[in-house]
Amino acid sequence: MASPGSGFWSFASEDGSGDPENPGTARAWCQVAQKFTGGIGNKLCALLYGDAEKPAESGGIQPPRATSRKAACACNQKPCSCPKAGVNYAFLHATDLLPACDGERPTLAFLQDVMDILLQYVVKSFDRSTKVIDFHYPNELLQEYNWGLADQPQNLEEILMHCQTTLKYAIKTGHPRYFNQLSTGLDMVGLAADWLTSTANTNMFTYEIAPVFVLLEYVTLKKMREIIGWPGGSGDGIFSPGGAISNMYAMLIARFKMFPEVKEKGMAAVPRLIAFTSEHSHFSLKKGAAALGIGTDSVILIKCDERGKMIPSDLERRILEAKQKGFVPFLVSATAGTTVYGAFDPLLAVADICKKYKIWMHVDAAWGGGLLMSRKHKWKLSGVERANSVTWNPHKMMGVPLQCSALLVREEGLMQSCNQMHASYLFQQDKHYDLSYDTGDKALQCGRHVDVFKLWLMWRAKGTTGFEAHIDKCLELAEYLYNIIKNRAGYEMVFDGKVAPVIKARMMEYGTTMVSYQPLGDKVNFFRMVISNPAATHQDIDFLIEEIERLGQDL
Repeated sequence: MASPGSGFWSFASEDGSGDPENPGTARAWCQVAQKFTGGIGNKLCALLYGDAEKPAESGGIQPPRATSRKAACACNQKPCSCPKAGVNYAFLHATDLLPACDGERPTLAFLQDVMDILLQYVVKSFDRSTKVIDFHYPNELLQEYNWGLADQPQNLEEILMHCQTTLKYAIKTGHPRYFNQLSTGLDMVGLAADWLTSTANTNMFTYEIAPVFVLLEYVTLKKMREIIGWPGGSGDGIFSPGGAISNMYAMLIARFKMFPEVKEKGMAAVPRLIAFTSEHSHFSLKKGAAALGIGTDSVILIKCDERGKMIPSDLERRILEAKQKGFVPFLVSATAGTTVYGAFDPLLAVADICKKYKIWMHVDAAWGGGLLMSRKHKWKLSGVERANSVTWNPHKMMGVPLQCSALLVREEGLMQSCNQMHASYLFQQDKHYDLSYDTGDKALQCGRHVDVFKLWLMWRAKGTTGFEAHIDKCLELAEYLYNIIKNRAGYEMVFDGKVAPVIKARMMEYGTTMVSYQPLGDKVNFFRMVISNPAATHQDIDFLIEEIERLGQDL
């Protein structure tokens, strides 16, 4: 059973009944779209509620109609002078778009129609009367559509249809009733930032080619280190492709700190290294050990108490055992927000042990790091300021669009020393600006996506207080869910059975909501409830409970 501070709850349903709610709020969103987008908003409403094709709510697949059409303009000028006038996609291909000669008008028309498709999807994502998923089995989608890649190009009419089809069968992860993964929600400012970074299409390795983005990464990482509690935000860090890579960075740097010769000489030059983490920790610790040549057998799993927290006495016992065997303990990875229970390891006790035995302390706060933004809940990470490194994924609890994961390191310069290769064709030493802003040589990657702008722009739009309100709301919803189900007939917090997979299958086929399930230890297939979507309300929690009962009433 998870704790109220975890942000989600694990539970299972046995039987019961109930009718799903269907409040429907898309027309309100449609009005908002009209207000801010003008003609595009009108088109959205036509697509959603007019004569345009509506998505099939049940039954077989209904592919988009293939019609040779001209792009519809949204202006009221007569004669029309907008970019869409006279553009027929059936006779146009990608080669007719910019940088083609005279490609400006078809390019603007095409991208406006793509934007119409995206905006329609955004509006529908928040409409509770729409499905979370229009589920079809893989063989159905493979047979119904031709997904193959051909030698000859398709016209832009067909390309737009592919965009529509792809989103038609996509999971609406921004839907208020999507609770399936740790990353949920669809933030409008974050979405705008993602569109901007894709348009800029630059690399994060030097100030030379990403001046503003590099500075924003510097500012944002410093702020995150200040929130962790490192004096003045000192230290280092980087945005990585995800929490698993951030955790692997921590292992890499901890190994280098203890045995810097490993960089040139490899694992043959160092003794048998041992890492320690809880039995409820993320699988990425073992995956990182395998990738770095340390080996999965060198990752020792520490016992947890009944609430999923690492037991410090067992950690110390296993450290002493490893040392007695002649092995070298080099890293302890504590977890702040375990994947299943949402448990927070006792960081202060772990920090004391790491200090005693001179071992690198890493905190995997990929899920729970967002609680640092809340004055009410940050106590759950007490002791994180004593860590040598911290993984923090704003794309989880904070609702930043995927991907956005940060690895923060307390010692400045260590990451650079560990990873730099002095590539002279990128990191020339005679540039005319401060070379400390050329951060690419401290990364494992060469090509690195701009992940920081989403977080930075959302932070500017929300302020720290806005993130705090979001975190507090998620934790309040988790408490609300717990209070509803703990005494409700037909539920136990976790119970033995095979009900959850059947209900989940029906849930996806109906498409009304989504929640994940899994076993853990002696507990079999319980629901793992994730709450991080800012659009979710008490109404959506109530709907989920009743929908589980409805779908499982005959089991």
